[in-house]
Amino acid sequence: MNLQLTGHHLEVTPALRDYVQSKLTRISNHFDHVIDVKITLSVEKLLQTAEATLHVPGNDLHVACSDENMYSAIDLLADKLDRQVLKHKEKVADHHRVNGAVKHQATE
Repeated sequence: MNLQLTGHHLEVTPALRDYVQSKLTRISNHFDHVIDVKITLSVEKLLQTAEATLHVPGNDLHVACSDENMYSAIDLLADKLDRQVLKHKEKVADHHRVNGAVKHQATE
């Protein structure tokens, strides 16, 4: 997984970079096919914003979160990304199968 971390009106410190990487390990544990992640951390007045675009095969997932604290915005971002990745994984794996067999609809 390639990580591109940028800051807008904010310097990305090694502590922020390590924190983001530690939060993204949960996503890579759930779904191995993540190609790259682009994260932008920005500050506007008193609002801290974290935005992420996750590139997976066949789809791009985009999430944006804001909070008064950058670390809590990153936490919210990781939670939302985790939910979207799990939803994407279920969509890819579902294909109307039950116990490995194709589910047939009952005809009346």
